[in-house]
Amino acid sequence: MLDPRLLRAFVAIIDTGSFTLAADRLHSTQSTISQQLARLEQAIGQALVDRAARPVRATASGDRLLGYARRILALQQEAETLLSDRAGTAAIRIGVPDDILTLPMGELFARFAEAHREVRLDVTTGLSRDLERRFRAGEFDIVVVKEVTASADSRASFPEAIGWFESARRARPWSEPVPLVTFPPGGLYREAMFDRIERERRHWYVAFTATSLASILTAVEAGLGLSLLPRGAVDRDGIRPYAGFGEEAPLVVSAYSWESSGLIGWLLDHIGSVLSDRHAAHRARLGV
Repeated sequence: MLDPRLLRAFVAIIDTGSFTLAADRLHSTQSTISQQLARLEQAIGQALVDRAARPVRATASGDRLLGYARRILALQQEAETLLSDRAGTAAIRIGVPDDILTLPMGELFARFAEAHREVRLDVTTGLSRDLERRFRAGEFDIVVVKEVTASADSRASFPEAIGWFESARRARPWSEPVPLVTFPPGGLYREAMFDRIERERRHWYVAFTATSLASILTAVEAGLGLSLLPRGAVDRDGIRPYAGFGEEAPLVVSAYSWESSGLIGWLLDHIGSVLSDRHAAHRARLGV
């Protein structure tokens, strides 16, 4: 293996054309530079520098080595820079439902990432039940989920009002069978929706299924059917509450974490603050 220190001395000699100038560049002495070149030539088994030339220049063998020497030194510098930068050396894995990743929540994550470059945030959106399952399996450090009742180990929890919605642009009587706009199987709202409409003794069918809140809202606004959604997440003029089924019991938004110290604790506290602000803003809109 070629010693990078010897290669650095060789490159400096060729670049400056002088042992003296090479020593100045490397903050060394001329005798040390000469010894390092001699050791490299001994390792290679060939003369690399024409010492009699003025300025000093590479031999034919030196010319062949020079390009490789520069590449080796560049790769070494790149590796040292990468290893000295702690950015992204620790990961915090976070799972949140799609409608929780609002602008304030996104801005919180962005501010945290800017302030803590040593941490790599890994944020995943999904259905609450799937996120909770993955959290319990150790796949997330922090998770925010929607549920009927908060578990005893929740770090923060807030009620979330839900309700039925329909298109305000294409309002019409909903004759049977009632078309429904819903999340995929396993979604909390989907099961609550089916349970309520069954209790109303109404016939129904699934007209539209989507994994994202944005797609659900678009389908409802277009008039594809009714949907049961969190009231705080519906902010489109083209969608209005549907009173045909009455009020629904609220769900709970809960935050969980395996630990509550250090950066994870700080982040968890601020997630709780964002959820609290969201809840307060929704109550203010309702005039509660």
